[in-house]
Amino acid sequence: MKVYLDNSATSWPKPEVVYQAVDRFAREIGANPGRSSYESALESGRVLLEARTLLAELFHAPNPSSIVLAFNATDALNMAIKGLLEPGDHVVTTSMEHNSVLRPLTGLARRGIIDFTIVPADNQGRIDPEQVAAAIKDNTRLIAVNHVSNVVGTIAPVKEIGQIARDRGVTFLVDAAQSAGNTVIDVQEMNIDILAFTGHKALLGFQGTGGLYLRPGIVLKPWREGGTGSLSELDTQPEFLPDRLEAGTHNAHGWAGVVAGIKYILAIGVEEINAQEWALTQRLLAGLAEIPKIQVYGPDSSVRRGPIVSFNISGADGGQVGYELAERYGIMTRTGLHCAPHAHKSLGTFPEGTVRLSLSHFTTEEEIDYTLKSLADLVSILT
Repeated sequence: MKVYLDNSATSWPKPEVVYQAVDRFAREIGANPGRSSYESALESGRVLLEARTLLAELFHAPNPSSIVLAFNATDALNMAIKGLLEPGDHVVTTSMEHNSVLRPLTGLARRGIIDFTIVPADNQGRIDPEQVAAAIKDNTRLIAVNHVSNVVGTIAPVKEIGQIARDRGVTFLVDAAQSAGNTVIDVQEMNIDILAFTGHKALLGFQGTGGLYLRPGIVLKPWREGGTGSLSELDTQPEFLPDRLEAGTHNAHGWAGVVAGIKYILAIGVEEINAQEWALTQRLLAGLAEIPKIQVYGPDSSVRRGPIVSFNISGADGGQVGYELAERYGIMTRTGLHCAPHAHKSLGTFPEGTVRLSLSHFTTEEEIDYTLKSLADLVSILT
C-alpha cells in the first residue's frame, strides 16, 4: 500500500480537473500572458485574471486587484517583508514561524536594517495575543504570524492579533501557507493587512505558484524588477499593481492548475473540507494515543488543529522512523525540524525534531488505519 502523508510539504494527489487544466493550457494555449494581443496570449492573461478573482472570493478580499501573484509562499513573504520594512523598523513575530519569515528578518537584522522580537509559544505551540501586544514598540512596523503551524497544526489567534495590530496602527502579515484552501480565511473580518499563500498545498495546484493579498493602501517596494509587458519605454518598474510587484514571466500553466483547484474547493466548500480533515486528524490522534511509546506533540487532541500531527517514538531516531515507514510500509512522511527550528524549541523537540504526518482532503480512513497499524508494528520492531 502507498500512503502519502506529506501534504504540508506539497499536496498529492491533485483533483483530476487540476491535471486536465494544466495539460490543456500546455497543449492548447501555451503563450505568455500580458505580452501580446493574439488570442492565445489573451487567453493566458484571462487565466491570471480568473486566479485573482477566485483568490479574492476565497479570502473574502474586496476586489481581485488586491491579489498579487508570486512563485511560492517564500517569494511572497520576502516580497512583503522586504517590500514594507525600512531602516529603523521593528517587527514582532513568533517562535512558530517558518524559516521563510525568520530568515528574511534575521538577514535584515544582521545588516543593521531592522530589529525584531520573537514572542515564544508554549509547549503546545500556542501564542498568547497579550504577549504579542506587550512586544510592540513605538517603532514596530509589522507583526508577522503563522496562521497554522507546519509542525503541529496549532491555529494562531489571528483575529485577536489582527485587532491588536489594527488598534496600534501596525501592519499585520499572516503566513497562510498551511491554511489557504482548507481553513476559512476572511481577511477583512480577521483584520489582515497582508496574507501570504502558496498554490501547491491546500489550494491543490502545483509548485511555482503563490502570492499575496494586500489591503488597499498597503504599498510595497518591488521585490523583483524587470519585464512586465507594460510601460516598456521606462527604465523603472511601473507604479501600478499588479505590475509593480509582478516582474518576469508568470507560471501561467501553474496558475491554470490553481484555478481548477480553487473551483474544486469552492464547489465542495472550505468548511466541509476543514470538517473532513479534522475528523481524519481526530481519528489519527485517537489511534496514536493507544500505541505505547509514541509521544504526540501540539495541542490537546480535543483542540481543533490543522491536519498536521507530529510525534516521536521513545528510544528511536526520528530519521530512522521515517525511513522505516517508507521502506517497510510505503508511508511517506517528513522528519526533522521542518524548516521551523524555533517551533521545535518551543515544543521541546530541538534539535532532533519529529516525525510529521500531514493529511489532505484526499486522505482516507483506510490510510489512517493502515498507518496506525504500521506504527504499532514498527514500535514493536524498534523498541
